Amino acid sequence: MKNPRLWIISPVYHDVESYLILRREILDVLHSLAEWPLAQIEFVAVDDTGGLDREIDRLRPLSDVTVIEPPFNLGHQRALVHALRHLAEEIADHDFVVTLDADGEDLPADLPRLLAPLLANLADTRKISLAWRTRRRESLPFKVLYFFFRLLFRSLTGIVVRSGNYAAYRGWFARRLLFHPHFDLCYSSAFLSLNLRIDFVPASRGVRYAGRSRMSYSKLLIHGISMLLPFTDRIAIRALIAFALAFGLSSVTLAAAVAVRLFSATPVPVWAAVFSLITSILSFIAMGNLILLFATFSQSRGTSLRNLERENRERAGISSAASN
Repeated sequence: MKNPRLWIISPVYHDVESYLILRREILDVLHSLAEWPLAQIEFVAVDDTGGLDREIDRLRPLSDVTVIEPPFNLGHQRALVHALRHLAEEIADHDFVVTLDADGEDLPADLPRLLAPLLANLADTRKISLAWRTRRRESLPFKVLYFFFRLLFRSLTGIVVRSGNYAAYRGWFARRLLFHPHFDLCYSSAFLSLNLRIDFVPASRGVRYAGRSRMSYSKLLIHGISMLLPFTDRIAIRALIAFALAFGLSSVTLAAAVAVRLFSATPVPVWAAVFSLITSILSFIAMGNLILLFATFSQSRGTSLRNLERENRERAGISSAASN
């Protein structure tokens, strides 16, 4: 068996200058290690402009860089998934895969610690290592919005998310689990939505190498919503609990109001009638959300099985063709 390769995959969106610095720093970090068991480093830049950034041509002459060009802008999350699925046949099960942003906010200095849990047992190809953010260098408005997003995420899913695109795993995972439909929804949170063995590595957020961020607040909002999508099952369960509580409370309030009206001369307080009406409305809203989430979740499970069956048929076809 050949020595495993290390694949470094990054989405690049009008950020070639930063990517060149990132590549150089990664090489400096890895070459400084006393013992390095990996035979070859393969850099993959995903041109998320869909071919509109002509600066990307600066990367093509580099012998260790492969440029993958999606037909249109996918966003950094889906661009990573597109590249990994595109490379699935080239990546070996025993290879190592690292995904990180190209702008320098994912620090190359943390790469050895991120790979350490995987290198500790080379025979284990199913472990995943994620960078767990300990500190962020962001503006005050972003920190406030991020605080409320984490609070909302915890309320809807029951977990805290402080990880992003900075991840490391073996080729076995890239060749198989990356085809799960949760990764169609959001790359970073899909790791947390599945029952996987994950090592979290504390890592602070760095600062951009060059240029400026093109992530607007509207794009951040879209990204935050997409991070919730792989958790439709958990959100549906919480919606069911909310419906049961709201419906039970409205039923008790309504029964009490009827009892007072039938068996007492005391008029029903206005606040009790309003409270009963509000809780009834909330219960039906929660029920509607439950039905919607249940339909979405069941559809995603069906898609997962269809994709798995298609992949098995394709692999069987490849194997039979090779044997002939």
